Amino acid sequence: MGRICAITGKHPSKGRIIHRKGQTKKSGGIGTHITKTTRRTFRPNIQRVRVKMPNGSIKRIWVSVKALKAGKVEKV
Repeated sequence: MGRICAITGKHPSKGRIIHRKGQTKKSGGIGTHITKTTRRTFRPNIQRVRVKMPNGSIKRIWVSVKALKAGKVEKV
């Protein structure tokens, strides 16, 4: 499964986890320093739901929760 929303087209995106070490200047330190960055993926919250299609039929599709909350699809 490609984890793509059938309504909005949301899909996983790439990013990084940034590891910082040290005490912040605000807390009285000399500042934080980046020690390591690792790759990660941001995955959308996709659910498989039964949806009523415009022609009246019922179909199971992968839909993001953001689309469900916005009311872009009618759940059955």
